[in-house]
Amino acid sequence: MVAHGTVETPVFMPVGTQATVKTLVPDELARAGARVLLANTYHLCLRPGVELIRRAGGLHRFMAWNGALLTDSGGFQIVSLADLARLDDDGVTFRSHIDGSQHRFTPETAIDAQESIGADIAMAFDQPIRWGASREEAQEAADRSAAWAERCLRAHRRADQQVFGICQGGFDPADRRESAQRLASLGFQGNAVGGLSVGEPKDLLGPLLDASLSALPEDRPRYVMGVGAPEDLIDAIGRGADMFDCVLPTRLGRNGAYFHPEGRRNILNARYRDDLAPLVPGCDCPACQTFSTAYVHHLFRAREILGLRLLSLHNISFLVTLMVDARAAIGESSFSEFAADFLSRYRTTTGQARSRSSPPGRMPRL
Repeated sequence: MVAHGTVETPVFMPVGTQATVKTLVPDELARAGARVLLANTYHLCLRPGVELIRRAGGLHRFMAWNGALLTDSGGFQIVSLADLARLDDDGVTFRSHIDGSQHRFTPETAIDAQESIGADIAMAFDQPIRWGASREEAQEAADRSAAWAERCLRAHRRADQQVFGICQGGFDPADRRESAQRLASLGFQGNAVGGLSVGEPKDLLGPLLDASLSALPEDRPRYVMGVGAPEDLIDAIGRGADMFDCVLPTRLGRNGAYFHPEGRRNILNARYRDDLAPLVPGCDCPACQTFSTAYVHHLFRAREILGLRLLSLHNISFLVTLMVDARAAIGESSFSEFAADFLSRYRTTTGQARSRSSPPGRMPRL
């Protein structure tokens, strides 16, 4: 239960980094079954600014979303904007990628910003690392993240907002477990596993998840950040994860790829030119209920924006429905059978395709 409703888990959260899920309006997302959206504190601080969002009545009203909102703290930008970030034990000084201005982020300012914009769930400020970092670098980041987590808890004041911590630990299971244990001892209302899906080999994901999740309290939400491939979601749920977010469904949709029960497909493939069946028979998303595969193929060939909107909405609907089905299977104590059946049919992509997150596109990326 959060301020804007009850969220059943496992749940997938579409990503609206800048207070919008690209190309989609809130009503479409709600009709697709989305109950929680994710926005990014760093990007919103830079543009349009926390004060404007506060004067607009908070982030929910500003973006016209009536469901729950989770805001990332901006810690991931330490990695994604590494060339623009200067890190120290107290926090990070960013040089804006928009206009070059300087912005100071600390655990305290990250919490204050998230309280001001009114997110239902605020994330602690942490330091993730990229694949390839040394074990010493990973340990330093985990230690700093733990210290910052304590500062976030001390700074948090808003009673109608939950705050989640984030464990790190790099790419060694023992270090992962230690970081998760330290986080669990702090008493956050929920706990997240950060620092994954940052370029590491796929076969590491399971052991690293096990090490982290097994050390986090089972009676509080366990959130795996940045994971969104259907097969990875099913695997992570089986390991005890409750919450997920990822840009993957909309990024793929904008580039012509869509989820199908038999695996990811590319709408630009010539075989779909004359296919008058829906993308996925039985899917209740607007794309499948209203249009044929041939029509969506035509839209991409004609470079019409409706095509990427339809595939983005279909992909989100696919993952939301997958979570609904997973919850039902858990309720019936049949999740293992459900997962085995899904994974037996779903053909995963190659490592190269997964790292690219989209097929070779002919549509402009938005």
